[in-house]
Amino acid sequence: MRRFKLSDNAPEVSAIAYGVWRLADDPAGASTCRVREKIDACLEAGITTFDHADIYGMYTCEGLFGAALAEAPELRDKMEIVTKCGIRYPCDGLPDVKVKHYDATRESIEACVNRSLTELRTDYIDVLLIHRPDWLTSAEDTAAGLQTVIDAGKVRSVGVSNYSVVQFDLLSLYLENPLATNQVEISLLHMDAIHDGTLDQCQREGAHPMAWSPLAGGRLVSGGDSDSDRAVNALKKMAKAYGQTPDQIALAWVAALPSQPQVIIGTNQPDRIKSAAASESIQLSRADWYSLWESAQGRPIP
Repeated sequence: MRRFKLSDNAPEVSAIAYGVWRLADDPAGASTCRVREKIDACLEAGITTFDHADIYGMYTCEGLFGAALAEAPELRDKMEIVTKCGIRYPCDGLPDVKVKHYDATRESIEACVNRSLTELRTDYIDVLLIHRPDWLTSAEDTAAGLQTVIDAGKVRSVGVSNYSVVQFDLLSLYLENPLATNQVEISLLHMDAIHDGTLDQCQREGAHPMAWSPLAGGRLVSGGDSDSDRAVNALKKMAKAYGQTPDQIALAWVAALPSQPQVIIGTNQPDRIKSAAASESIQLSRADWYSLWESAQGRPIP
């Protein structure tokens, strides 16, 4: 598995990351044994980066993962933990929250990091991301919160998720160190980051983006509408030519972007984890990459 630093001031990571957002929804259960099975499958395949968020599983996934680490603490040194904060959602675990909202204030960042450290059973977070831009908090206040947890040794590097180019630049003005990454949605069916300057900014800043939902929430697997059906058919045809699976081709399409995104997968099946890891070695030709673009968009390139 290829490895690289997310940015100059961020840790080295695996080219593919495992997203835990479905950890609590596994039909096979969420026992510590089952969670460990997926962790082991990742590590065996060379996937060492685990992408969390406090909100995943209605604030339960970090604890499920942490329980597995508590049973095998030696695994912590073999992985990089990314987690996100800033979304507050009404649920049993947060009885005081009455409406979904964003909170990226200094106080909230500190509280969320302390909770994540407890849930994950770890002393530090490799990369902390602000999950969504908070429209009611100044960039200066958010930056102060991020700097506080870095200075306390609780977080080693920081970044953002779902930030626009302008929001990324604004927050950067108030930080001592550059942002490590911007985690954004990228797939054959969601190309906004390609066209709106987000990935160009990542290249300029020397920060690898993290690509969430590279299979478009499963639409590039099962289809179900005209756009996804068209893309799925193209992926199946190309997969046959490359001797790979359609899923692998879709992941390789994202990985081929010049900003070199870290691609985040999210399956609950250990065998599919290993299959996804194998996609890292696929090199699509330029013609095939653009052919998939045209098939997904349903029109020729401009």
